[in-house]
Parts: sequence; C-alpha cells; structure tokens
Amino acid sequence: MMKKRSVDFLEGSLFRNVLVFTIPLILSGVLQLLFNAIDMVVVGKFSGSTSMAAVSSTGSLINLITNLFIGLSIGSSVAIAKRIGKRDYDGVSKAVHTSISIAFTAGLFLTVIGIVFCRVFLEMMNSPEDVIDLSTTYLRFYFTGMLGTMVYNFSSAILRARGDTKRPLIALTIAGVLNALLNLFFVIVLKIDVAGVGLASSLSSYVSAILVLLVLIKDEGPMQLDIRHLNVDVEAMKDIAIVGVPAGIQSTVFSLSNVAVQSSVNEFGRIVMAGNGAAASIGDFVYNIMNSFSQSCLTFTSQNVGAGKYKRIGKILATCLCLVTIFGIVFGMGSYIFADPLLHIYSDDPEVIAAGITRLGIFNRPYFLCGIMDVMVGSLRGMGSSLVPMIVSLLGACLFRLVWIATYFRVHHTIEVLYYSYPLSWTITGLVHMLTFIIVYRRLIRRQHGKKHND
Repeated sequence: MMKKRSVDFLEGSLFRNVLVFTIPLILSGVLQLLFNAIDMVVVGKFSGSTSMAAVSSTGSLINLITNLFIGLSIGSSVAIAKRIGKRDYDGVSKAVHTSISIAFTAGLFLTVIGIVFCRVFLEMMNSPEDVIDLSTTYLRFYFTGMLGTMVYNFSSAILRARGDTKRPLIALTIAGVLNALLNLFFVIVLKIDVAGVGLASSLSSYVSAILVLLVLIKDEGPMQLDIRHLNVDVEAMKDIAIVGVPAGIQSTVFSLSNVAVQSSVNEFGRIVMAGNGAAASIGDFVYNIMNSFSQSCLTFTSQNVGAGKYKRIGKILATCLCLVTIFGIVFGMGSYIFADPLLHIYSDDPEVIAAGITRLGIFNRPYFLCGIMDVMVGSLRGMGSSLVPMIVSLLGACLFRLVWIATYFRVHHTIEVLYYSYPLSWTITGLVHMLTFIIVYRRLIRRQHGKKHND
C-alpha cells in the first residue's frame, strides 16, 4: 500500500491541493537556485565584476549540458504517477529503481563531459579573454558535483509523483545553508575565488542527494529503494523515455538557443555580461515559481490519466493557468519594481546594475506569458503527449530566437533588441500550445468513450 500523503490528486479542492503541492516545490526550486545565486553574490561582493561575469555567464552552458537528463527525470515522475493512479505498485518499484539507475549513470557521464570539455564549450560561446580562465575553473569544480545534482533531481521527481514535495525541500534547506557557509569560508577565508564557490556548490549537491536517497531507502512502500538491486526495467524505461526524451531534447534545444543568446550578450563586454547574469538570476527565481505550477499540472494530470479521470484534466489546467498568471504577474512586476535593491545584492557597480535593469524590464514584466506556455506543456506531457509540445516549442521559441539573432538583431545590434526575442517567442508558442491541448484532450476523451463502448 502507498502511504497517504497530504495532497489528494484525484479528489477534493483542486485550488487548495495544487497550492499545497506547489508551495514546497517553489521553495525547493528557490533553494536550488540559491546555489548559483550565492556563488554570484559572494564573488560579486568580494572578488569583483570580472569574477562575477565568469560565474554568471556559465548558467546557460550548464543547462545545455544537463537538461537532457533533467528531462528524463520529468519522464520518471510521469511514469511513476501514472502507475500510482492505476495502483500498479510493482510497476512503481520498477520505475523507481530504473530512475535512480539513470541518475547514477547520467551523473557520472556529465561529470566527465563537464570537466573535460568545459573550456571548449566556453570558447564556442565567445567567452571574453579576461573571463574564460575563471569560468573554466568554476565549471570544473562545479561539475564534480554533477552526480549529486542528478541523484537529487531524479529522487525528488520520484517523491513528487506521489505528492511528497516537503522532504526534498528540507534536504535542499540543509544543503543551501551549507552552500552559503562554504562559499563565505572558501572565498573570504581561503581566498580561492571562483574555485571556492564551485566547490561549495558541488559539496552541497551531494548533501541534498544523500538526504533524499535516505528518504527513498527508508520508505516502507513500493517506492522503497534498495541500492543493491538497482537495475533498468525495459518497460519502465520505455515509459520514462516516451515523455522524458522529448522533454529533455526540448530543454536541451531551449538551452542551445539560450547559449546563442549568451554568446550575443558576450559581444557587449563584461559589464553587460555581469548585469545580464545578475538579472537572469533574479528572473530564474520568478521562472521557478511559474515552472512549479507546470510541474504540478503535469503530476496532477498524470495521476488522473492513470486513474481514468479524464474530465478532471480541464479543471486541473484551468486552476494551474489561473495560479501561474497571478503569481507570474505579481513576482514578475515585483522583481522589476524592486530591481535596483535586488541587483545591489549582486553588485555595487552602477553600470552592472543599469545593465541588469534593462534586462528585467523586458523579461520580467511580461514573464507570466512564459508561465502560461509552460503550464500548457505540463498538461500535454501529463496526458502522455510529449513529442508534439517539443516540436511546437522548438519551432515557436528556439528557432524563432535563433532566426531573430541571425536577422533582425544583426541589423539592429542593441541588447534591448536581443532581449525582445523572448516575450515574442513566449506569446507565439503559448498560443500554439493552447490549440494543441484542445486537439490532444479531445482525442483522449474520444479514446475513453471508445473503450467504454467496446466494454
């Protein structure tokens, strides 16, 4: 039997249950983002804008290298949630062990790739000469923690599938506090600059991974993990891949477009790079809040699809769209209104702050559009449709941005023109996702009616 959790995916008030599930998820994401944000704050305050630019410019590259496997963790969450909805507990156990096996394999693979090839990737991104050595040092230390990062992400995805978002939050809280303390110790006391903040993030990632692994190991139900019997179940792997591979490819190509944008940002020099990095860090917190509703929509939809409660899917989507719009407007506008004091957390350089305000004005005020786009994707993935939203996102967002950079931006070569590609792409892609949802949902309902008629 599955232990009963505080969140009921199949019955009760959707508004309340979505919030109860999502708020710990938001806080977990915030703490995870703090790892990189604290890195930037510490080096920005104690080592200067060059070190800050070195750390801040690596985010898009890290995402590019890791997002394929993070996408697989989404597939794990969907596969396990559907099995829980069907009460297929043997299938749950197989999917759990398969997911953790993927996490260990992915972590080791990414550690090697990141350490060996990080400088090559930075050179491809046109990283400036006065920054590239520091960026390389930071990334090499950061990627020593990739095994911990993968294990944490897959383990927390497993726990999310049954409604447990609180214990991953506790694990990240402990790791986040440790990360902050280690950052200060390595940079201020030992004076090892970007190497110190990279090492602090690495060590903290292993702490969070160990804590969530212990939760799974000590579980008394079908989600109990036995490290000695890790294996890959073919059927579970297939279910994970159906959703996870398209999700991972989508995230990877999204990151590729962001790397192209970062390369264009790099053309404007270290001041704009530092300001862009600080503003992007603030924006990541807003995005995390909105993306958490996408994860909620995915998990609620997956369990209801597994239980055959198709009519509840539309209500889930409407609830998540309402909440993501409210939260997106409040936090997106709020981060712009308070841009100056927020950016001062990262740097005291007035030029860096001015560059950051430019980005926040264009990105964060309409950021709720990105939230709407992501919630639509979460609903589609929860219904088992991951390939179509991947194609739509790649064409509507990624390809659009790359074409924008290659054409309009080259003629009107300003940082503002570069940034405008984002809200335009969110609007286009979100509208197409809405049309896609209508088509996929109607097919799902017709399939259900067909099964009832045959029965």
